[in-house]
Amino acid sequence: MTLIPEVCPRSYRVYTRKNIDKNQKFKLISKELRNAVKTVSTVLPFKVNNYITEELIDWENLPADPLFQLYFPQADMLDPAARNRIQRLLDAGAPDHTLLSAVRDIQMGFNPHPAGQMEMNVPLVDGSPVAGMQHKYDETVLFFPSHGQTCHAYCTYCFRWAQFVGLDRLRFASRNVDDLVRYLASHTEVTDVLFTGGDPLTMSAALLRRYLEPLIARKPGGLQTIRIGTKVPASWPYRFVTDRDADDLIRLFDEVVDSGLHLAVMVHYSHPRELETAAAQAAVRRIVGTGATVRCQAPLIRHVNDDPEIWARMWRAQVRLGMVPYYMFVERDTGPKHYFKTPLARAYTIFTEAYRRVSGLCRTVRGPSMSATPGKIVIEGVSEINSEKVFVLKFLQGRDSRWVNRLFYAAWDANAHWLDELKPAGGRKRFFFEELLEQIKSERAPDSYLKMA
Repeated sequence: MTLIPEVCPRSYRVYTRKNIDKNQKFKLISKELRNAVKTVSTVLPFKVNNYITEELIDWENLPADPLFQLYFPQADMLDPAARNRIQRLLDAGAPDHTLLSAVRDIQMGFNPHPAGQMEMNVPLVDGSPVAGMQHKYDETVLFFPSHGQTCHAYCTYCFRWAQFVGLDRLRFASRNVDDLVRYLASHTEVTDVLFTGGDPLTMSAALLRRYLEPLIARKPGGLQTIRIGTKVPASWPYRFVTDRDADDLIRLFDEVVDSGLHLAVMVHYSHPRELETAAAQAAVRRIVGTGATVRCQAPLIRHVNDDPEIWARMWRAQVRLGMVPYYMFVERDTGPKHYFKTPLARAYTIFTEAYRRVSGLCRTVRGPSMSATPGKIVIEGVSEINSEKVFVLKFLQGRDSRWVNRLFYAAWDANAHWLDELKPAGGRKRFFFEELLEQIKSERAPDSYLKMA
């Protein structure tokens, strides 16, 4: 029998830019930090809750505390010109429309939807894009339930930040699960549906049931697995333990598993501290107890977890609690990437050093992996070919399935942060996949998703 730590119920309280001054901890920090949070959160989404402020953040270690960096906007997330522009408008009491115009200008310079999400990922049916869905890899379809396009807290480095800032024409969302069922029925190559957002587990159990029951009942096409992408076990674990409908949610998970479908809860843990509270551990044990598999993933982020010992500790804790370390990602090419990004060479070193420090049970993890336009590409190693130092790269997923598991080589670059900053090794002009990738791009209308707005 699995012992669940005793957890006292906690009432959920949310803090945003509008009311963060009411938080007792926030009141005590320096005026400079408070002003930075207020200024930057005008541009980037900001939302925390009382669990994070009372149980996760070390307020004696500001601003360096990694959980503070994870959830509270920092001054340098905006370049000085942008920050000064917003600060001047705020100080002058500028009209809302003037401030919003400046904010939108900055946001659109942040590459809101990277890696071809709008231009290439949205499926077409009879030549028309399907709202609220993405289909990049053969076996997996992403579905964005409208009711789940928020989070209990916003990570400052979130690559889906554009879902949360009121840019409706760029927002993925759908209320129509019947469209998903029909699409799956006609695409039998799809085995996995990933419910994503935002965070689907911010929905009530009753709402989530409305999206899941048609899949459980009909098992359309070749469906085998329901995945749910979430950070709720890290940012509000009471959702699974003491919230009013926590038992209803756990029963729903039981029903998915009992139906014969595989349930994979894809949890985003960024730092081992998110696994150390009694509530966090109780949440994990309840989820695992349903028969669901919990797979853990997060990006490597400067200021938050760019240390091999942090990753080693986190992977060990995940295995100890019955979870599966899954991915270390490279921070995506979006949002305040300049603040968080880590050179690929350093990312590989951090991953390798952490990997060496753990047992084989933790080595299910893959990384550092880039979710780039052509696919998921992992840095497999650093080697030398004909006296040339190279990155050894491999496709874990590809827009064309023939690329999967294929190795290729890029010239060593100690300063590169992303795939498009790398050059082919051996003096080649192009990587092997680039010609076909251009063809795939040309076959899609460049504004297909925007036509839906």
